Amino acid sequence: MNPQQPDTLLARLKELGIATPQQIEQAKQEQAKTQERFGSVLVKLGMIRDAESGKRLAPQLGWMPAKLEASQVEVVAHPRLPMDLCRAHRIVPIQGPANDHVLVATDDPFTLFALEWLAQRCGATLDAVLVREQDLDALLLRLDRQAPTAVGTPASGIVTPPGETVTATDEPIIRLVDSILTEAVRMRASDVHIEPSADRLKVRYRIDGVLRDASSPPKALHGPVTSRIKIMAGLNIAEKRLPQDGRLQLEVEGSPLDVRVSILPALHGEAIVMRLLRRGQSLLTLKDLGMSQRDEPLWQELVARPYGMVLVTGPTGSGKTTTLYTTLAALNRPERKLITVEDPVEYQLAGVNQVHVKAAIGLTFAAGLRAMLRQAPDIIMVGEIRDQETAQIAIQAALTGHLIFSTLHTNDAPSAVTRLIDMGVAAFLVASTVQGVLAQRLVRRVCPSCRHMRAATKDEHAFLGEPAVKELAVGRGCEQCHGTGFYGRIGIYELLVLSDALRQLIVTSSQASKLKQQAVREGMRTLREDGRLKVREGSTTVAEVLRATAEEWG
Repeated sequence: MNPQQPDTLLARLKELGIATPQQIEQAKQEQAKTQERFGSVLVKLGMIRDAESGKRLAPQLGWMPAKLEASQVEVVAHPRLPMDLCRAHRIVPIQGPANDHVLVATDDPFTLFALEWLAQRCGATLDAVLVREQDLDALLLRLDRQAPTAVGTPASGIVTPPGETVTATDEPIIRLVDSILTEAVRMRASDVHIEPSADRLKVRYRIDGVLRDASSPPKALHGPVTSRIKIMAGLNIAEKRLPQDGRLQLEVEGSPLDVRVSILPALHGEAIVMRLLRRGQSLLTLKDLGMSQRDEPLWQELVARPYGMVLVTGPTGSGKTTTLYTTLAALNRPERKLITVEDPVEYQLAGVNQVHVKAAIGLTFAAGLRAMLRQAPDIIMVGEIRDQETAQIAIQAALTGHLIFSTLHTNDAPSAVTRLIDMGVAAFLVASTVQGVLAQRLVRRVCPSCRHMRAATKDEHAFLGEPAVKELAVGRGCEQCHGTGFYGRIGIYELLVLSDALRQLIVTSSQASKLKQQAVREGMRTLREDGRLKVREGSTTVAEVLRATAEEWG
């Protein structure tokens, strides 16, 4: 396949309305100055929305990706085209040099604009062939193994010469782990997943609650990378059969970071998850949580009560701890004593006594809570009620004049009441102490940088109901949101405030379905209803609400 020449391609870009000749010339000058990939320059200058646009435009630009059998293609390392350069421009020499020509494979149709600069660097004319992304990844991996020097990048930039091994203390491994963490911080990831398989090592970042592939270092680096992380977290590098948990503190690009490390032995080796917590990050306010104008004053009134129990429920990762920390920060006054018992302490609150659970030495939630009561606190936060003993002590504390905050893992607010009863707490005690329950989920916000309005579909109309909405906000996908159309998250909530009728119902019938029906009659807005409200406001999308409330019907 012979790709179009630059002048012909420029004319095609103009014909398609992607950019004017003046804009293309500006992009060429910018690329010559910065030496970035041409597609990236077009994105930066706002001419196309994201880097993937170039790949979608390939057929229109006159490129047809060729299907290669990567194992049968000759990969030729060029001394003037080092691995970092090939990776940056997504090119692999697959033939030559012959007659001062080198044939390179690429999966980016805009790489054509970088060929002139690359040709000057290697002293040969570069001809390009467009291939599929998966084929180029395979070629890059083969080229990486042939490269004469090592370049540490998160993708696959460390090469082990035949007969040699790398260790956790080698500089390339240190740089690789550091670069994985640095890139995670830059991309706003909440955690990093390093997962071995039979033939590869996969790195994924969780961004706004959704996992995204980041890179695939060679499988041979799994052992050194795992050992390096264990050393950083103070874990036993010789123990590979049992799960391990650790913590470490470091600074990434000037930002102090707490990292919780979990090591889990799996079929193909130890899987690693690193949870990233940014120290010094300012807490949200109650307004930032995204509660509706009706629920926010109800929640403020609920948490201002002098005693009783207030619960926050939801699955792991639904933002329960953030809600409680935000609430505690708002209640933290010099005249009040606040104590928390957590596993682990995720954020440090000035003026609050925070206790870290250490089950190995007997400091459980129940033991910590029992000791707290002798400290004469006004407000107590228990990170999670996990068992009958903790539930009983918390209920007794609420009965004796303390305000107790805690979390439970239930799907909705009414189920929290039945969960306590299932744990062995008497129904009349639950009815007399629980003041309210907040169930929540997190949904992704529409990216403000690429937000636009589009017509609502028939299915979206059916989901939202009346009054009908003509247009809904969605994100096109841009560089700021990494092409996803979402940036950050917002909560959707279900706030149950116990009334006399609900308390009577708890004593006579603790069925969650009956409690929910009564609460809805009294005006409680369910998770899905609050999600509909967020969609109408333009904060999120129907698909996000459906994803977060899959267990709820109607």
